[in-house]
Amino acid sequence: MSTVMKPASPGRPKDLEKRAAILEAGKRLFPQQGFEGTSMDAIASEAGVSKLTVYSHFNDKETLFKEVVRAKCEEQMPPALFLADLAGPLRGQLRTIAEAFFRLITSDEAIAMHRMMTSQTQQSRKLAELFWEAGPQRVMQAFESFLQQEVSGGQLAIADVHTAASQFFCLLKGELHARLMCGCCQPYSQGDVDEHLDATVDFFLGAYLPR
Repeated sequence: MSTVMKPASPGRPKDLEKRAAILEAGKRLFPQQGFEGTSMDAIASEAGVSKLTVYSHFNDKETLFKEVVRAKCEEQMPPALFLADLAGPLRGQLRTIAEAFFRLITSDEAIAMHRMMTSQTQQSRKLAELFWEAGPQRVMQAFESFLQQEVSGGQLAIADVHTAASQFFCLLKGELHARLMCGCCQPYSQGDVDEHLDATVDFFLGAYLPR
């Protein structure tokens, strides 16, 4: 009786592992070496794959850079974070989003990436557009959707959710983020961060809770 050979299982899990390794390599190298200083050869070596594999997942370095930014943002601010729970406390949801956002923008990678954006020469404008679309714009749109759900549920009274979302994130950056960007050596404690986040959320709710 002949043995029927099962077809080989598709290699997608392995492909996904390679894609993840490439993204992780990009997360490490782009902030360290800048866009122009990071080659696809270096990405491949860091990820432990061939350069052909890198190009098979990402057509060019700009596409890889954009996906690295998107992946980093989703890692610290996953889509589930912006699912409104109309039965739960609104302040708690806003506080969770605020903490995740502040942790993201004050991470070493984010600080390095921001400085890279301001120090590039030839491709600074194009890189800034890619960075904005993959990171800040996606986060902003997700938060706008969250706010709109809360407005529709009667939890908030906001006429312009885009403006409100922009205000929230700008308030969250505040003095503490400005200190980091300027390279100030004055440290701040977790208590300082908690106080800042609490004050920001309370200020926002004070402006947009239904009267």
